[in-house]
Amino acid sequence: MPRSFQPVAGHCVAPLSGMSYLRAGLPHGIAQRFQPRAGSVVTTAAVFLLLTLGSAVAWAQDGGAPASQDPTASEDVTSDFFAEVIDVNVVNVDVYVTGRDGKRVEGLGKDDFELLVDKNPVAITNFYAVEGGGVRSTEGVDTLPEAEQRTADPTPPRLPEDQQLHLIVYVDNFNLHPFTRNRALGNVRTFLRSRLHAGDRVMLVSYDRSLHIRHPFTSDPDLIASALFELEELTGHAVHFDSERRDIMNEIYEATEAYQVRGRAAQYAESLFSDMRFTLDALNEMVESLAGLPGRKGILYVSDGLSMRPGEDVFHAMSEHFQGESGVLLEGQRYDLSRNFQALTSRANANRVTFYALEAAGLRTYSYMDASNASFNGGSQVDQVHFNNLQSSLRFMAGETGGFAMVNTNDFGDVLDRMGDDFEHYYSLGFSPASTESGRYHRIEVRLKDKVRGLKVRHREGFRDKPVTTRMTDGTLAALNYGYERNPLGVELEFGERAPQDNGHYLVSLKVKIPIGALSFFPQTDQQRGKVRLYVGAMDSEGGVAPVQEVPVPIDIPQAQYEEARSKFYQYEMKLLMRTGRQVVAVGVRDDIGATSGFVSRGVDL
Repeated sequence: MPRSFQPVAGHCVAPLSGMSYLRAGLPHGIAQRFQPRAGSVVTTAAVFLLLTLGSAVAWAQDGGAPASQDPTASEDVTSDFFAEVIDVNVVNVDVYVTGRDGKRVEGLGKDDFELLVDKNPVAITNFYAVEGGGVRSTEGVDTLPEAEQRTADPTPPRLPEDQQLHLIVYVDNFNLHPFTRNRALGNVRTFLRSRLHAGDRVMLVSYDRSLHIRHPFTSDPDLIASALFELEELTGHAVHFDSERRDIMNEIYEATEAYQVRGRAAQYAESLFSDMRFTLDALNEMVESLAGLPGRKGILYVSDGLSMRPGEDVFHAMSEHFQGESGVLLEGQRYDLSRNFQALTSRANANRVTFYALEAAGLRTYSYMDASNASFNGGSQVDQVHFNNLQSSLRFMAGETGGFAMVNTNDFGDVLDRMGDDFEHYYSLGFSPASTESGRYHRIEVRLKDKVRGLKVRHREGFRDKPVTTRMTDGTLAALNYGYERNPLGVELEFGERAPQDNGHYLVSLKVKIPIGALSFFPQTDQQRGKVRLYVGAMDSEGGVAPVQEVPVPIDIPQAQYEEARSKFYQYEMKLLMRTGRQVVAVGVRDDIGATSGFVSRGVDL
């Protein structure tokens, strides 16, 4: 095992007064809203991150002082390089092709597709054809030599990391009725036990005015299927929405003048509007937390529908009941959430997240046309407006992200099987965007060429070309939230001294050890120069997250010592001020010259 660099006499970490204090920000980050039990609340900051200055220990001759490696001295340590470092980022577009009969179309190749970004054709560099949950053909990616292919096991090979599935079963208990929820969850259990494959990972989340992880990601779908039983014991909040809607409809029916109920209708719409915004905030938070996970990400969203235009049916009822009353429908447009839903789907597309929306209510029946309200003018039309409003949001969420909405059906098993077909049969088109630093959102269009026209193509509607810093931050947060780890650089994390402080916290030493032989260097006149960036985040047992910090670390090695140094580690030390209890630290490491990244996380009990 190569030995790590050791500091020589006189070299130490910076004193406390020279450190940078970064407080854990509770309003941000998925972990602050994910609670292990309903009702638990995070109210205090979890971690202080202390990034020491000049605490890197670089390569030095025996008995010599290590080179000064102050990461704040220069943000651009490659400014004197006579070369350009190109970052190659591949964007994967998952495409589902069906015939007129709705059946999956297999056997297509890369040359059968046309891929356009912002209406401009782009080259498809990577291509996967997935059938039955395994790779059947690839183009532009590493494959077995031809001789090995002839003797290989006919079983389709397992999917690579960038094609593996992360499925989130998201039960929106706040927008569900208990009966419809429990009926739907029975079918979801059957689906999980019968349609997922080895390598697929699934997680259970519920929303009850705040997000709760009911079971973390697991490769055992039976664990999630069993955990669904616990949700069947909870109250479904949608029954309260029904009661409020009946009350306001009765008030409209009994009123003789519009002014008598106009304020009450606005109050009802405002309340529903607020509830929907909380719901969308939670969905956005869920989607954002998945950004750093590799592969395909699907959200099976179970609810009785969401109001894209809260209170629209109430204002429609007023317009029907008070004939000639002007401005009522116009007033209802104040509560339009269309742009909020569009922002959600854009974020999902940026993070390769596909929505599959399951309307647990099933086939709808008109609720207002009973005997007591038979004389109400336009009652069936009002209910139709209400149902369309609830379903349009589900169709939009799913359609924009490449999934589909399962509405107006009681045959949940059939539509869930269709979703399973998406997981097992699809094409993945990979391309390298022209720019990876602008952060812009781009529209995607996939077409089939003339010889295969007449088929239906479904895919997400866009992507965002995320800068490297954003991608690294996403990956570091994924390591914190979900234990994601990918470590091609062979980075090691080592906790050292844990010094108790007067305030009851601990000052903990963390050493990041990077094998020099795994890094790329650029030759200078008398030295080899490398550039590494560290991304550091921390989370406590209650879900408090310290914001991810970026630390540029230049590495200069004398030319005469470079070959010997390649068998050793480069070590960077930092300090973290932590409370007692379980803490998790994640570090993303980016070799800027070699364009290689890795993520590791470690826990410590204090």
